[in-house]
Amino acid sequence: MMKDIQPILADWEFIPNNISVRKIEGVDGSTKIQLRLDLGLLQMETKGRPDGQRPFGYESLLEYYNALLLEHQKKSGSDTKFPLNSDDCAELQRECIQYYHRYLSMFQLGEYESVERDTARNLRVFDLVKKYAINENDIWIFEQYRPYVIMMNTRAKIHISLKANNYKRALAQLSDGIENIRAFFDEHGQNHLADSSREIQFLENWLKEIQEKQPLTLVEKLKRQMDKAVENEDYEKAAVIRDELKKLLGT
Repeated sequence: MMKDIQPILADWEFIPNNISVRKIEGVDGSTKIQLRLDLGLLQMETKGRPDGQRPFGYESLLEYYNALLLEHQKKSGSDTKFPLNSDDCAELQRECIQYYHRYLSMFQLGEYESVERDTARNLRVFDLVKKYAINENDIWIFEQYRPYVIMMNTRAKIHISLKANNYKRALAQLSDGIENIRAFFDEHGQNHLADSSREIQFLENWLKEIQEKQPLTLVEKLKRQMDKAVENEDYEKAAVIRDELKKLLGT
């Protein structure tokens, strides 16, 4: 069997500053995700842990440590003194990077449900480490990326909502995402950095864009027509529209 992957790379040019991703069929017949890098490529499973491994028989290390936590709670009656040492955190970090590569690839492919799934999963790891890591430095290794992962999770949700033409839900999700990132800065005493956050700026700009582009409801359209009629001093038309609005609103 030839082990040199150069023929594959030769047929797939690496373009700097571009995220080059594709789906392929694996030798096992299942769909795989490939991400082109400057020195080669990453190949990932579409479900479960991206490398296809099942550490300690679990889908991922997150599930493994959650099982250990549950066992600890049963034995001790509480979750206090459940230790996550630096080695544990380092392993969880490496696993999070795998999921990062996959959700970045899935975003490029427009597979937003998978992006929402994997970003939410990484945020659960952040929460686990934040609560149980022994070393404070280990906590910040994860926490520093929380605004970015919240943004990506929010972006995925918005794309799903917009695809369903649910502008109301999209706007609510955007507001929640912005609020959650601001809460992060507030928690860490960095309120002064919130307004300059790229993640917040991106989501706020998108919020304004969606507000401007969302289709008007019938009531909103009639209100605009009535305002226009009043502006043009066409009070008879304004009165007709007003009566129609009253019927719609039941007033």
